[in-house]
Amino acid sequence: MKKALILFVLLALFCPFSTAEEAVRETYVSGDYTYALLDDGTAEITGYSGSDAEPAVPSALDGFAVTAVGNDAFSWHRSLTRVTLPDSVTAIGDRAFFHCEGLTQFTIPDGVASVGDRAFSGCLGLTQIAIPDSVTAFGANPFEACGNLSGIAVSPDHPALASVGGVLFGKADQRLICYPCAFTASEYSIPPETRVIGDFAFCGCESLTQIAIPDGVTAIGNDAFYGCKGLTQIAIPGGVTAVGNGAFASCSGLTQVVIPDGVTAIGNDAFYSCESLAQITIPDSVASIGDFAFSRCGSLTQIAIPDSVTSIGANPFRGCDRLSGISVSPDHPALAVVDGVLFSKADQRLVCYPCTLIARDYSIPKGTQKIGDEAFYDCDRLKEITIPDGVISIGDEAFCFCSNLTQIALPDSVTSIGDGAFDCCTGLTQITVPGSVTFIGDEAFDCCFDLTVILTEPFSYAKQYCADNDVPYTYGGIVGWLFG
Repeated sequence: MKKALILFVLLALFCPFSTAEEAVRETYVSGDYTYALLDDGTAEITGYSGSDAEPAVPSALDGFAVTAVGNDAFSWHRSLTRVTLPDSVTAIGDRAFFHCEGLTQFTIPDGVASVGDRAFSGCLGLTQIAIPDSVTAFGANPFEACGNLSGIAVSPDHPALASVGGVLFGKADQRLICYPCAFTASEYSIPPETRVIGDFAFCGCESLTQIAIPDGVTAIGNDAFYGCKGLTQIAIPGGVTAVGNGAFASCSGLTQVVIPDGVTAIGNDAFYSCESLAQITIPDSVASIGDFAFSRCGSLTQIAIPDSVTSIGANPFRGCDRLSGISVSPDHPALAVVDGVLFSKADQRLVCYPCTLIARDYSIPKGTQKIGDEAFYDCDRLKEITIPDGVISIGDEAFCFCSNLTQIALPDSVTSIGDGAFDCCTGLTQITVPGSVTFIGDEAFDCCFDLTVILTEPFSYAKQYCADNDVPYTYGGIVGWLFG
């Protein structure tokens, strides 16, 4: 057995329940395959490096039976046209064949018990696939973005799955798993027995203009309707309590959404880039609004946030270039609007400076402690911003694309500058960074072509950051006189 000097890091993003001990696994190389050993002594394929367009995966590697194809094992191998798995395989992992765009033939062996999230996502060559009765666990839409897949076959007596009119459902959780995006129908009524619209279930179904969701549905998954560009309106039933992350993102034709009382959470990017959405009412039941929830809703002009909202994420209205009014009540327990700018009271955070405001200069109110992620994103009218003492952090991309901003001075209270905080501030020539700063994120000053950082202390974190990242710097004040 040839041992490879490779460590496979399982990112928390993909394996949120892994323990610290599981976070790093030793992998081995056998021919064109890398693999890891499972607890039962069998092998899980973790990667393929070969050039064969039609590989036949061996039943054993170095004497270990192959029982699983791991997460991302064959992902992005666009030249693959056919992959044959041995009968010993019982599990196909998340994104195992992600964007194998040339894959035209694939047979899931009869012994496979589980198919992971988005296992065949982006396999544009697939037109038909059969799912054996052995499969009892099925992840989030394994066939998301399979633009030519028109046939998903399951037996009439399949214990875990059902195909109704070519649409795939999970019996145990009454979940709509996959509406094939190759279907050309303009209307679809979800069966009344459905309780869950799964993650990515309708992702990329551009031909649909109307979808009827039955009253029994209680959950709309992450990215459930992502990229349904033809969809013009939708009514969410009253039993739904949460709109998932990215649930209606990039539904560019969506003009009307009815969110019922009972919804308590609107997820991250839930309505991202719904460019035609001109009006939306947030009901009094909503307690949380996620990061960038209504970002790039270019037709949105007004929005009212009810008193029920106690948690608000990173700038929910980033890039809403017609939004002229954000309203909250004077007694709102968690939020405040001051001169049209939205603040979170709990963390004293500036959440959103609307990019439609026409002022050329702005003074952040005293008492503000945080400038939130992307708070001033694309505010290209602003030339001057005054940051008061007391601000301790500048969020990720906080001033990104503030292209007319020419200079800015950070107070001595600031300790952290986020990733891309001043990215693409192309007019920025000078920024004063105090010695109190102990963290500067990646690409904080990227594309600031004429920028010189003014340092207030000679041996600071900021100086080392500038030196390491080829950012021009000099010294200001008395420090400049001594060290300049």
